[in-house]
Amino acid sequence: MRTISKPLAVLAVLATVGLLSGCANGASTSGSGSSSDGSSASIGLLLPDSVTARYESADKPYFEAKVTDLCPKCKVLYSNADGDAAKQQQQAESMLTQGVKVLVLDPFDGEAAVAIVNEAKAKNVPVISYDRLINSGDIAAYVSFDNEKVGELQGQALVDKLKKDGVAAGAGILMVNGSPTDNNASQFKAGAHKIIDPSGYKVLAEYDTPGWDPQKAQDWVAGQITQFGNQITGLYAANDGTAGGAIAALNAAGTTPLPPVTGQDAELAGIQRILAGEQYMTVYKALKPEAEQAAQLAVDLANGKKVTGDTTVKTAGGAEVQSFLLTPVAVTVDTIQSTVVKDKFYTVADICTAAYKTACDAAGIK
Repeated sequence: MRTISKPLAVLAVLATVGLLSGCANGASTSGSGSSSDGSSASIGLLLPDSVTARYESADKPYFEAKVTDLCPKCKVLYSNADGDAAKQQQQAESMLTQGVKVLVLDPFDGEAAVAIVNEAKAKNVPVISYDRLINSGDIAAYVSFDNEKVGELQGQALVDKLKKDGVAAGAGILMVNGSPTDNNASQFKAGAHKIIDPSGYKVLAEYDTPGWDPQKAQDWVAGQITQFGNQITGLYAANDGTAGGAIAALNAAGTTPLPPVTGQDAELAGIQRILAGEQYMTVYKALKPEAEQAAQLAVDLANGKKVTGDTTVKTAGGAEVQSFLLTPVAVTVDTIQSTVVKDKFYTVADICTAAYKTACDAAGIK
């Protein structure tokens, strides 16, 4: 399904939200007030892992700031599952016990998270499926990006680069996919295969990376280098973390020149690897609009408002859910300035540290 909105330019930074401790299962809170009504509701935010940099650096603060802007007396309860579905279940149960009026859930495991949705439904607590889709028809809304489009962007960029470099048809590609428990990862993979399979290039081997763990990606790629050597002319990596692991394996094996490597999330390390010529591209997803859309929906649901999405998306089980999808954007060295810098996702100072100053100058980043 195609998306219906474009990434928004990042707005002025909102007021920083103070964090208070004291929630069970490692949950932190922001804001103040009780959960007696929508104007002073408790809202739960559950994120899936700590290995993906965006969750702590972007999604969490953007979400908290927008909730505070919309509902100054609302309280945000926050927990990170650290890549553990059972831990996420416990965190959700703790939040439900504490009386949250809405759960915003980015599931570590989209199937296991169905149990959380069922428990929330029993307590009349709506659940927003955030970034990753939960396989449940009982979620109130889904906020994410067009995930198959992400894979198409990655696959197209890789194929176009190989053709531009004169790499002959039949040459080999490795595919380092995302976590097998992440519904999004299957969509990224499907989108990438849609482009790569008819391209004339051969997939030598592919791997679904448990928990998106960069070290596991690195270990797997190291093994493939031993097996395939210089047959590897391109490498599809589903996000910047797995790309970093793959590149570490290539560098450790003394691979020169490095094959083009894809990525996703526009992590700072990924952007800098692109500048250094180690990673070819990433996919920029405007996380601030995504987090703010989820915050708006959460506050609306806390106030008893009905949610109608811009479109609908089908779960793996075939249920249609109200959805809000944003459009991802491919980023190469030539478009860093017009995307992540223009949107103030990063400042020039963030990107162009001493080690990357020369590369920034060459790329026109200022």
